[in-house]
Amino acid sequence: MGVVGLLLALLMGLALGLLGGGGSVLAVPILVYAFGFGAKEAVAASLAVVGLTSLFGAAEHWRRDRVRLRVALVFGTIAAAGAYLGAHLAGFLSGAVQLSLFAAVMLIAALFMLRNGEPGEARGEPPSGGSAGRLLLRFAAPGMGVGVLTGLVGVGGGFLIVPALALLGGVPMEAAVGTSLLIVAVNSFAGFAGYLGEAEVPWGLVSLFVVLAVTGSFAGAYLVRFVPQHALKRGFAVFLVAMALLMLYENREAIPLA
Repeated sequence: MGVVGLLLALLMGLALGLLGGGGSVLAVPILVYAFGFGAKEAVAASLAVVGLTSLFGAAEHWRRDRVRLRVALVFGTIAAAGAYLGAHLAGFLSGAVQLSLFAAVMLIAALFMLRNGEPGEARGEPPSGGSAGRLLLRFAAPGMGVGVLTGLVGVGGGFLIVPALALLGGVPMEAAVGTSLLIVAVNSFAGFAGYLGEAEVPWGLVSLFVVLAVTGSFAGAYLVRFVPQHALKRGFAVFLVAMALLMLYENREAIPLA
């Protein structure tokens, strides 16, 4: 299963590079079902994987001037506080409940991909700007919500951050993607810090996972010009739905039934 898991890590990175986000939601299922991690260990490890992979992606966007640093600092600070809190709140949940929540997040991510998959969407954003105080007011609720979600289930939340930056912060879509990656990195590292001492992380395996994911993301970034994005997003969304339903079925004992 280890070899299969490493191949899946490469495919996760490929999805990240092809889609510009969303692929990292596969980290927890890969760690649980391919490597045999427990739920909390998988969430903690996925935060390290997602954080490091997103940091590499953000560096490339920074080089292309697609990162709005002030927006990232405001949103990222709020989200980081939420992620640290969420990681501590996760201690009150069983592993099955965490994985069920994660499956629900996968369904939401799939919905966002299906809704935002039409060609020509996400254009004509409002003008960006505003003081740090105004940005703080705009991003307080979504930043804290995304952060708590990150700490609880181990996702970076890029599929939620990008529309929040575009709609609430007036950030152009290309810059929203780059800025989101930096926020996801900060968010994930803060969530991981909340798990320190609570979950054991095999750093050798996680480091190899990160290397393969980053390699896959670079390959995906190169191949993206040859692949129709609309069809790719729809196909990946369907895959996420299938994975989420499988996870919900396997952790059905954690779902209260009327």
